[in-house]
Amino acid sequence: MNKELTKAEEQVMQAIWKVGEGFANEIVAAVESDVAYNTVLTVVRVLEQKGFVAHETFNRSNRYYPLVSREQYMQQQLSSFTQRYFGSSARSLVSFLVDRNEVTLEDLESITKEIE
Repeated sequence: MNKELTKAEEQVMQAIWKVGEGFANEIVAAVESDVAYNTVLTVVRVLEQKGFVAHETFNRSNRYYPLVSREQYMQQQLSSFTQRYFGSSARSLVSFLVDRNEVTLEDLESITKEIE
């Protein structure tokens, strides 16, 4: 899996990850903004085509479930981002965040203690 989601796809995928597995009405209810039912279903079908989601049919209703976990997608996106902007260097990424006060030295010390 090396596919990037559009903003709308990611919004629906977040809802699917939150629900775990569910029917369309459950996914629509979990979407964080006011998006039309048909729009959500259209995006779900695109996510199926991209290999992020699958479904099981019960009578005439589909229950959707993720094929890609949130963690897998986060890892892939972070790796891709780090490769594109920081030459695959986690050190350069962390340095960038520290320089912009996104990560404090206290944060780094805490992370280091957790690693040890």
